[in-house]
Amino acid sequence: MMAGYLLARAGVDAIVLEKHADFLRDFRGDTVHPSTLQIMQELGLYDRLLARPHQEASRLKGRFGPIEAVFADFSHLPTRAKFVAFMPQWDFLDFLASEARRYPSFRLLMEAEATKLIENEGKVEGAVAKGPEGEMRIRCQLVLGCDGRRSAVRSQAGLEVKDIGAPMDVLWFRISRRNDDPEEPVGSFGLGHVFVMINRGDYWQCGYVIAKGSLDKLKARGLELFRQDIENLALFLRGRAAEIKSFDDARLLTVGVDRMTKWYRPGVLCIGDAAHTMSPVGGVGINLAVQDAVAAANALAIPLRDGSLTEADLARVQERREMPAQRMQWLQVAIQNNVIKGVLGSSEQLKPPFPLRLMKWFPWLARIPARVIGLGFRPEHIDQRIFN
Repeated sequence: MMAGYLLARAGVDAIVLEKHADFLRDFRGDTVHPSTLQIMQELGLYDRLLARPHQEASRLKGRFGPIEAVFADFSHLPTRAKFVAFMPQWDFLDFLASEARRYPSFRLLMEAEATKLIENEGKVEGAVAKGPEGEMRIRCQLVLGCDGRRSAVRSQAGLEVKDIGAPMDVLWFRISRRNDDPEEPVGSFGLGHVFVMINRGDYWQCGYVIAKGSLDKLKARGLELFRQDIENLALFLRGRAAEIKSFDDARLLTVGVDRMTKWYRPGVLCIGDAAHTMSPVGGVGINLAVQDAVAAANALAIPLRDGSLTEADLARVQERREMPAQRMQWLQVAIQNNVIKGVLGSSEQLKPPFPLRLMKWFPWLARIPARVIGLGFRPEHIDQRIFN
């Protein structure tokens, strides 16, 4: 959606395919980081976006046994937004779609699922899509694969994927929120469990981290023990875990980390999770995808508009975005393997990691992870010569 908006704003004909009838998907990535909000500022969309319902967090906390510390303080970032905005992804997508429709070269096709690439002599020349009125063939200079971790575009293109792996999965569910509950999101690391809570106004969006493939074992323990685990990890929820009536109230996110060795072929380019599937650690996935979209639009808008697109143009997008994606994945995997894996496999309370203890002693250190989480390793900016 971001790429389609930017390309249309630059005068390129852009068609976005969405296979569902709406954007209403619960428990999608909902964190809009300062890097993305700065892009909105550069596009003149900042105030209109934040007029949508959202919550703001200028600090992120972690609780490890008896120690609670701020591990990310965004208040010192060199951006207009010095906070993470928690906004339902359907609102963010709907906002971008409404802004994109201002441009005559933008088209959004709902209930249209890309099923096959159109190829001619080794070059992709469009896509076949299935829609409400049957099959349609869309011819274009470039197919952008933005279809996530199970990308049909990258599969159809035959592009190689390197599986890095993850030791965990996440159960997402809701629990009601009261006015005297904490405001800021908290991550709790307890006896064999990790629990994340995001303030969504009148409810908490909760993520219960489990060892990879252990859902059946969790269910065998029974719902009551599951509820007890939740209330032990967040004591202020006493009595509210009963709102989880069955395991059907929880949505399983199968966590994976992978990346493509080559993001493109003539006529096709993958970005976002399709090119580099991110772990939920840090909630950075949507923001890296937006930065990929900005980099792609900056590099490709003029050659697409002029009809001069080459494979070298696609290579430049990967060259620019591969490093920040790889570094973020390296950091996520290090946290997964050195912290989360140890907690999930433990039957005793572990000592808080040394970096968290340091941040408890020296709170200013929380500015460092805030910069990594909030901005990433290579923040992208709008090329005003193209998109003014």
